[in-house]
Amino acid sequence: MKKIAIQGTLGSFHDLAAHRFFGNEEIELLCCNTFEDVFKSLKDDSQNIGMLAIENTIAGSLLQNHELLRQSGAQIIGEYKLRISHNFVCLPDESWEDIVEVNSHPIALMQCRDFLQQYPHIKVVETEDTAQSAEAISKGNLRGRAAICSKPAAEMYGMKILQEGIETNKHNFTRFLVVADPWQADELKQSLGTKSNKSNMVFMLPHTEGSLSQVLSILSFYHINLTKIQSLPIIGREWEYQFYIDVSFDDYVRYKQAIAAITPLTKELKILGEYESGKSNV
Repeated sequence: MKKIAIQGTLGSFHDLAAHRFFGNEEIELLCCNTFEDVFKSLKDDSQNIGMLAIENTIAGSLLQNHELLRQSGAQIIGEYKLRISHNFVCLPDESWEDIVEVNSHPIALMQCRDFLQQYPHIKVVETEDTAQSAEAISKGNLRGRAAICSKPAAEMYGMKILQEGIETNKHNFTRFLVVADPWQADELKQSLGTKSNKSNMVFMLPHTEGSLSQVLSILSFYHINLTKIQSLPIIGREWEYQFYIDVSFDDYVRYKQAIAAITPLTKELKILGEYESGKSNV
């Protein structure tokens, strides 16, 4: 049985993504309070697998997780794109008139901003996790409080759904990465039966004119599709940046040739993972 470390608790969107990615395979969830704890779980036991959100179509990239992934040395072995639908939930015997406060993860609150603006009298409080908010209200019988969470979380913790689908944009997806110890990565990808057609990498560039455009031109020459680029400042080195890029490809040999061609133009290029592009649920 595979052990999957996630940020959050049972019923969270990480829980849903993990179960859908691994399908009918039996898995055990290791619930962590923070993303740092997810990577610590992998370090403590190389057999563990991590599942972490990396990007949302509304809130954008989770910049912290890019850097945690780079520092950890873990390898990406897969991805899953989960449709996110939020629900406004409360204790079973309460109603709209009773609610004075709503709790949820800050990203979830951001995704429901338009809905929350309709209720300015309700205090908005950030918490560590969507499902954990519902669990705390249910177990503590915290009257007057609502949570924003998934429908499975509401059902799991016996909460009443006051309104479904409160996210601002119905095309709300979160992309999750599946990560593992580098020594386990190839074996795990084989067990999943996947073929690599996507890659994530990070590198630095010399502070010279056209350095980034040269790299992008080479990728284009080799017909490598750039699907994402994200820059992050290098702490302690003013106005210097690391570039995180995602690429997709049809020809693995041509992809490797492109990597060989851009390596001399970059500093500290690191492949964070080669894996099969994930599907989206609807």
